[in-house]
Order: sequence, then C-alpha cells, then structure tokens
Amino acid sequence: MLRDLHLFVRITRSQAIIRRYFVVNGFDGALTMLGLAMGFRVGGDADTPVMISAFLGAAVALGVSGVSSAYLSESAERQKALRDLERAMVADLEETAHGAAARLVPLLIALVNGLAPFVISLIIIAPLWLAQSGIHPPWPALDVVIALAFVIIFFLGTFLGRVSGELWLWAGIRTVGIALLTAAIILIVSH
Repeated sequence: MLRDLHLFVRITRSQAIIRRYFVVNGFDGALTMLGLAMGFRVGGDADTPVMISAFLGAAVALGVSGVSSAYLSESAERQKALRDLERAMVADLEETAHGAAARLVPLLIALVNGLAPFVISLIIIAPLWLAQSGIHPPWPALDVVIALAFVIIFFLGTFLGRVSGELWLWAGIRTVGIALLTAAIILIVSH
C-alpha cells in the first residue's frame, strides 16, 4: 500500500503540495495555539480545564477544516487533471494507476493538511495536560505552552529553509519573527 501511495504521489507530482500543506497548516496550528495562549496570558489565567477545552476546540476545528477543505479542493483538481489526461489520451483511465491516484492522493493530502495543525496543537498544549494531571513543569504551564509554540514555529521555519536551500537558521528566525509580531499585536489589541 505504501509503495502504491508513493507511486500515486509521484504520478501526480504531489510531493511539493504535501510538504506545503504540512508546513502551512502546521504553522497555522502553532500560531493559533500561540494566539490562544497569549489571549489567556493577557486576559488573566483561566482554569486549566477551561484553557484545555478552548485549545482542543481550536485544534479540532483546524483539523476538520484542514481535512475537509483540502479534500474538496484537491479532489476537484485531481478529477479535472484525470479528465484532461483522458481527453488527451482518448481513453478511460478510471481503472488505472492514474485513476487510483486521482482518488487517493486527495485523501492523503487532506489527511496531511488536517493532521498537521491538529497534532502540532496537541503537542503544544501537552504542558497543560501534564499540569492538570499533577505533573507541573518548573514554570507556569501556560508559559511553557507559549515557549513550545515558538520552538515549533522555529523548527517549521528551519524545515522551510532546508527545502528552499537557504540558511536554515535565517528561515527559523524569520518564522519566529512572525510569531513575535503576532504576540505583540495581541498584546497591543488587548490593552
């Protein structure tokens, strides 16, 4: 099955779009969690269960939105590409590798698009779960959440730097700069 998926991704030339969707939606997830954490920090700490519920609600919404929007748009694009290829070849390709790729690649892309922000969000809010279960980090859990969001955003930036061939450190610093700007806007708007 994995060999087939690899073939389908290669046939449709989808490697770059999968990578983009992972980074873009992973970044959205991390930045959303940072925004929520900053909102809780500025608004005064709420009870941990309330914060966890808000973070989980946002994570689920990001995941569902990512899966559904990517599946709908990619499925339409892949079906159009398959029909164009069928017209060019004057053949029905529904039962070929191209047909299977047109059906399965949108699902793969949708899963990457939805799981990236969901999983990254869960990682970022893990300190709150630990605190709720009695395992307290050396700093307030919300501060650890904020720091973790920045770290993940930095690593997403370094990943982009490696993909583009630019200096990975500069790419990581650039994404952290975006996160800092976001945090600053939240602080300014909240006062």
